[in-house]
Amino acid sequence: MLRACGRCGLLLAALLVLSDSGHAQTYPTQTIKIVVPTAPGGVADIVGRMLARRLTEVGTTAVVENRTGGGGIAAAEFVARADPDGHTVLVGFLPTHVIIPHLQKVPYDPEKDFAPVTMAVTSSNLLVVNAAVPVESLADLIAYAKANPRKLTYASQGHGSSGQIVAEQFKRDTGIDLVHVPYRGAAPAMQDLIAGHVSLTFVSPAIAAPHVATEKVRALAISSELRSPLFREVPTMSEAGLPQLQGWGPWFGFFVPGRTPRAAIDWLHTHARAAFTAPDNVQRLEQQSLVPMLGSPEETAAFIADEAKRWGNAIRRADIQAQ
Repeated sequence: MLRACGRCGLLLAALLVLSDSGHAQTYPTQTIKIVVPTAPGGVADIVGRMLARRLTEVGTTAVVENRTGGGGIAAAEFVARADPDGHTVLVGFLPTHVIIPHLQKVPYDPEKDFAPVTMAVTSSNLLVVNAAVPVESLADLIAYAKANPRKLTYASQGHGSSGQIVAEQFKRDTGIDLVHVPYRGAAPAMQDLIAGHVSLTFVSPAIAAPHVATEKVRALAISSELRSPLFREVPTMSEAGLPQLQGWGPWFGFFVPGRTPRAAIDWLHTHARAAFTAPDNVQRLEQQSLVPMLGSPEETAAFIADEAKRWGNAIRRADIQAQ
């Protein structure tokens, strides 16, 4: 009897293994759509296409869909309402999950309607000034601004952008008074900075790099934990004497609809990690001053919760309202 029961147990175990194996092979069963909330060519697009290329390399059909609108709301809502089967992935970023929900009502719950897969990359904010501004360091800028209240203007990538929020935090931490000039994106803001229509801005290092090289603008400090490979001579905010602004920068990660099976999330997580640790991709990201920031789904959720609290506090302190 015991021998017979043992045989039954072995048979049952074998059937469970086969069942689990067969279940594992049911995902993915169709094209994986990676939804990017910005136009082609930006960081979110680069991140999405890196994952798509990895999935294609392992035999899965993957496509990138750029779904713009509402600063990322259109893409986030689309993915939040998609079938929770792991075949629709959002490249989520700071606006979709943190900033916009603090400024206005959005048609999704950034916590309940999404399941995080992993973070992809984080960037930083580089403080740059027009070459005509008579300062050479962050300390110089603070002293000059205090001696000339409201004489300096700062450009942002738009109302409620990370550039505005960081600049307002900068004002609060240093006690200086700057005049805000919002633009529709980083490119026009940088153009007016170069032309001397505004005094300074917080911007992506990759966008500023060619203009710093031609000395049209001057880089004073960067918010990354370490110095940027693009600006090895530029100090971090901590090194420049303002550690409160260190770590303030945009980030990008992968999310699927809530209630997506954990097996699908883990599969995507594995391949996302492989994509963003591949040497050629790491080198390309470094050239853009982007740092891979990979973590488990649980670590990603905890990170976003911390970010929501930090940026939310900054938005409230600066009294930034929806427009």
